[in-house]
Amino acid sequence: MSLEIRNLTKIYGQQKALSDISFKVNEGEIVGFLGPNGAGKSTTMKIATCYLPPTAGQVAVCGFDVVEQPMKVKQITGYLPEHNPLYLDLYVHEYLSFIGGLYGLSGQRLRKRVGEIVELCGLGLEQNKQIEALSKGYRQRVGLAQALIHDPAVLILDEPTSGLDPNQLVEIRKLIKAVSHSKTVIFSTHIMQEVQALCKRVVVINNGEIVADDNLDSLLRQQSNTLAIVVEFEGSVTIDQLKLLPGVSDVYLVEGFKFKVLAIDGADLRPELFRFAADNKLSLIGLKQEENSLENIFRELTTSTAVSGQEI
Repeated sequence: MSLEIRNLTKIYGQQKALSDISFKVNEGEIVGFLGPNGAGKSTTMKIATCYLPPTAGQVAVCGFDVVEQPMKVKQITGYLPEHNPLYLDLYVHEYLSFIGGLYGLSGQRLRKRVGEIVELCGLGLEQNKQIEALSKGYRQRVGLAQALIHDPAVLILDEPTSGLDPNQLVEIRKLIKAVSHSKTVIFSTHIMQEVQALCKRVVVINNGEIVADDNLDSLLRQQSNTLAIVVEFEGSVTIDQLKLLPGVSDVYLVEGFKFKVLAIDGADLRPELFRFAADNKLSLIGLKQEENSLENIFRELTTSTAVSGQEI
């Protein structure tokens, strides 16, 4: 078992960031750790990499407890935080040599490893530049290189493609896929295409609680019978009115009088919505059936609706 989290809770003052969460990551898996901002992703990762202590519960990396054996955990874990902390005044090869030295590498072994990582991460043409002169894409490559320099068994990446342009994003995705063949990888992201391109399994967290943990294909199949219609009216309509329509399982407010309406067992809600508009003398501005996707599933799992019908 590469990562085991059992009944993990983290409290900051009066705020509970994590509430008794548990999940496991097996050796060789690439797992997408998903959730909206503030859901608890970064807190979980920081605890798993010994940067934060848990309030309660246990976290073990390759069998080593993060509280009782933090040095062992750090030796076998590579970590790229959300905000990539680099020494901008250092040259790329100098920085990687420094990080490698912190992990106990030296002499010929260190020089060889820096050369391997420079080649793996595509930094050959940039290795003699100061980090401050690099683009954000290349800085992310340097961040991944420092996480890999000691050849860790487990790689934990917190939004590694955040802020990258489409070309940079594809390059970093290829790099993650290349290194994943020999490592366990857990990474968080808001980009659903990243998950579908790299992961076979996803863990979804919302408000400090795990709301889904399944293989990606299985998760998509389970949701395949839940069709959604995005409908917008010109006049005043409430969530409660739409929930009364036959075949409707739930309704979410998008904005104004625009709603996302979920169907029971794959029912086609369009005739009912047309009839509702006609009976109430309402004009339909838009009516579109959404295709099932990971993005839609993510939205359903992480969206809560208040009693008033306002999305929170």
